[in-house]
Amino acid sequence: MREVAFIKQNKEKWLSFEKAIVNNDFDNPDELASQYIHVINDLAYAQTYYPKSKVIAYLNQLSANAYQKIYKTKSTDTNRIISFWKTEVPLICYQYRKFIYIAFIIFSAFTFIGAISAANDGEFVRSVLGDNYVNMSLENIEAGDPVAVYKSGSNWGSFIGITINNLRVGIIAFVLGVFLGIGTLYIMFNNCIMLGSFQYFFYEKGVFWESVRGIWIHGAMEIFAIVIECAAGLILGTSILFPATHSRYTSFKMGAKTGIKILISTFPFTFAAGFLEGFITRYSNIMPHWLSVGIILITLGIISYYYLIYPFKVQKQITKPSVLSPSNI
Repeated sequence: MREVAFIKQNKEKWLSFEKAIVNNDFDNPDELASQYIHVINDLAYAQTYYPKSKVIAYLNQLSANAYQKIYKTKSTDTNRIISFWKTEVPLICYQYRKFIYIAFIIFSAFTFIGAISAANDGEFVRSVLGDNYVNMSLENIEAGDPVAVYKSGSNWGSFIGITINNLRVGIIAFVLGVFLGIGTLYIMFNNCIMLGSFQYFFYEKGVFWESVRGIWIHGAMEIFAIVIECAAGLILGTSILFPATHSRYTSFKMGAKTGIKILISTFPFTFAAGFLEGFITRYSNIMPHWLSVGIILITLGIISYYYLIYPFKVQKQITKPSVLSPSNI
C-alpha cells in the first residue's frame, strides 16, 4: 500500500481517536485500550513500510498519549505500583532496548580495556585500586581467603553502607547524562576499568575462580543494575542531542522522565545485591561450589530476564493481531 493511501485510509480514525483522548470521550478503559492496540498496529506498519515518514512521529506521540490515558483511567483495582514494574517499565525497556544493548557493549569494551591494561602494566592495578587495597588483597590471598574483604564489618552495617553507595553511583551515572551522555560514559569508564583490572589481578594470582564465586554472588545484580542505570543516563543525554521532531526542552523532559523510571526500576535489584553482599558473600569460601554458582546464575537470570526478555513478552501481549494488523491492511 502506498503511504498516501495508508494515511487516507486511517486519517479519520486517528483524528477521532486523538479527539477522544483530549476530551476523555470513552465509555470505559477497555474501549480506549482496544483503540490503542489499533494505533500500535498502524505504527508498526508505518515503521516497516515507511521508515522515513513523518507519520511515524505522529503515531508515536498519539500512542504515548493513549498509553498514559489508559493507566490514568484503568479501574481502581489495579495497583499502580505493580503496574509500574509489571507493564510500564518493560514497555519502556523495549522501546529503548538499543540503549541497553549499547550500554552493555560499552561496559564490555571498557572492562576489557581494564583487564588488558592490567596484563600489560604491572603497576596499573595499584594505580587504579590503590596500594592499601592491593596489599590487603595480597595478604588475604596468602591467608587462603581472597575475598575476605567482604567479611569486614557487621552484616547490617555492610548491607546498609553498600546499598547506599550503589544507589549513589547509579543516581550519579544517570544524572551526569545531562552532559550529553559524556558524564555517564565517564562513570562507566571508571567502574569498568576497576572491574577489569580487579578481576585480572585475581587471575594473575591464580585465584580467579575463588574471586568469581565471591564477587559475583552480589555482583551479578549489582553490576547489571549499574549498566541499566548508565543506559538511562545515555537516554537522557541523547534526548538533548537528538530532539527529533520535538523542541530540545520538550525532548529533554521526555528523556528525563523516561530515564528516571528506568533508574527507579533498578532500585529493588540494588537492594537485593546489597543484601547478598552483606549477608551471603562473606560465606562464599565455605559454601559448596554448587550453591555459590547457583546463586550467581539465579540472580543473573532474574535481572537478565526482566530487562532483556520480559519486555518483548509485554510488547507482544499489547500488540496482538487485530483487524487492523499490518497483514490485514
